[in-house]
Amino acid sequence: MKYSLGIDAGGTYTDAVLLRDSDEAIIGTSKALTSYPDPLEGIKKAIDGLEGKYLKSVRTVSVSTTLSTNSILEGTGFPVALVLIGNYDIIGELPTKYYIKVAGGHDFNGIETESVNIDSIKDFALAVKDKVSAFAVSSFFSVRNHEHELTAKEMIIQLTGLPVICGYELSQDLGAFERAVTAFLNAQLIPVTERFMHTVEDEIRSRGMDAKVFMLKCEGSVIGIQSALKKPIESIFSGPAGSLVGASFLAKKDTCAVIDVGGTSTDISVIYNGVPEMSDSGAVVGGWKTRVKAIKMETSAMGGDSHIWVKGENIHFEPRRVIPLCRAARLYPGFLEQLRTSPMPSKIRLGINYQPTKFYLRTDYEAIEISKEEEETLGAIKKEPTSTAEIFDRIKRYPSSGSLDSLMKKRLIQAIGFTPTDALHVLGEYTEWDIEASMTGADLLGSLAGMGRHEFAGHIKREFTKNMAANIVSFFLEGVPKQEIRKTFDIQSPAKLKVEVPVVLIGGPVAAFAEDLRDILDAEIILPSNCDVGNATGALAAKGIRRAEILIRPASMAAPEWEFLVFSEKGRNRFYDYQEALDYAVNLGEMMIIEYMKDAGLDSSHIRIDIKKDEIIPHGWKTPMETKLVVMGIGTFNAN
Repeated sequence: MKYSLGIDAGGTYTDAVLLRDSDEAIIGTSKALTSYPDPLEGIKKAIDGLEGKYLKSVRTVSVSTTLSTNSILEGTGFPVALVLIGNYDIIGELPTKYYIKVAGGHDFNGIETESVNIDSIKDFALAVKDKVSAFAVSSFFSVRNHEHELTAKEMIIQLTGLPVICGYELSQDLGAFERAVTAFLNAQLIPVTERFMHTVEDEIRSRGMDAKVFMLKCEGSVIGIQSALKKPIESIFSGPAGSLVGASFLAKKDTCAVIDVGGTSTDISVIYNGVPEMSDSGAVVGGWKTRVKAIKMETSAMGGDSHIWVKGENIHFEPRRVIPLCRAARLYPGFLEQLRTSPMPSKIRLGINYQPTKFYLRTDYEAIEISKEEEETLGAIKKEPTSTAEIFDRIKRYPSSGSLDSLMKKRLIQAIGFTPTDALHVLGEYTEWDIEASMTGADLLGSLAGMGRHEFAGHIKREFTKNMAANIVSFFLEGVPKQEIRKTFDIQSPAKLKVEVPVVLIGGPVAAFAEDLRDILDAEIILPSNCDVGNATGALAAKGIRRAEILIRPASMAAPEWEFLVFSEKGRNRFYDYQEALDYAVNLGEMMIIEYMKDAGLDSSHIRIDIKKDEIIPHGWKTPMETKLVVMGIGTFNAN
């Protein structure tokens, strides 16, 4: 008997699912807290929760994670230097302070417009190499000719030994700035992904599992581990992609919408006839538009572990994830008493980082480039919960809110606070952790808002549910401002908004929201069995999908039938016959599909390849002005 193992490492929990290959039956599930910043302990505990007798018969391991997404959403990625080659028009702020713009680049036919200024790149690389963890390089029209990107990459690697990501490696779409951002985010995620994937692979091998290891991509397909390490940006939405595919599998609905409530975010997506709906443009994450192909998704930086804070009588939801009070009380002996006795901050000082329920912890990350004030604040924070009052006692002043923010973004400290998870503990609807800590937190914050503990917790739950409803309706009503949709749920009315596709709920405590959501929306709300491990199930239910895009254009519009250029991620090729160029493009696309499936460890004997050809043929032309081929291959696991 053969088995498959699915693992999902989320911002809060790491889940494991064991699937029997013969009938695709789930025979075991397990959950453990995600360990931070090293995910190894959480992965070990999740696998330990499964019956060990099956593990040595596991032949396929598939992994999804939200760690990459959360790094971008929370602004906690690693520092990266960005090299822009060519005539970039920089509008607004770049995602890094370490960047340089130099001469170089190509035109739309891949012809060099100006020599690349390699000396300036060299000086820049030497100046910042000790301040960053990787480099990203993006050249103007590199999708037509990537020689300048490769030249810069080879030189930077020789000088610094650091990873270098090029824009052409990640996307063949036009949009130089978006490719630059995509390359930057990819480089930023390399350390996070390397640590995660090597941790998974080492743990699998240490348990004697002779299994192929895959990672779920953000468009709902799987990729081999080596390819995943080269392009970690493709995993940015692998958690939500896993929830979409997993929800469809668990609910036995080929068409459905999905609400996935995680610790850091709530994600909405939809699948039609077993195929995830894809975004027309690149994935947008953390406010940055990329050129990464991804499922169409509405993501809200609000999850079960989002920070709730109070100032005046206003109750705020902060996007950043914190450790819930209920969980901190179990993890750190003595914290409950510390919470009860910690002094209330003055009303003047009350704010997002100064709350009676806000505490801080030191992580294991090494401090790089921090200010004197940050260094002093960091030295006062211990590896157990530390209040701002305790920081004051140690350094004789209160830390600035800005320095606390900066230390959190750099992953040097982690926060504890009141969350929607705590609210559910107060209401008795989810009681996994310490109820008393949640009650104490609700008393403290409720007193600031003029509410009792249950009234305060009920308000948090209702607002969270209304936000979920607004997210799902907003997903289908494109162009209608979400805030306007959200207002409708505050109106007492017999009218309800209708959602015609089934809505499947995925996530740990989602059962607590199901009835309230049915009261708000006219929709079939489904809470499937094993909904708390939907992402890990989705990692197993996914297939291998590879898309290759190839473009054919005349070398000259003045003589469009004489010479043709074929552009692909493999480079630029020249032909003097259109049919020869087309045959080459088709063969190249099929070869890229087969190579990918083999490298990924997928079954190359069961690949379905579809080719879509779009042509632009002006009146009177004998050959197309432009031919775009999209070659798509779908493969399956080979667990033999």
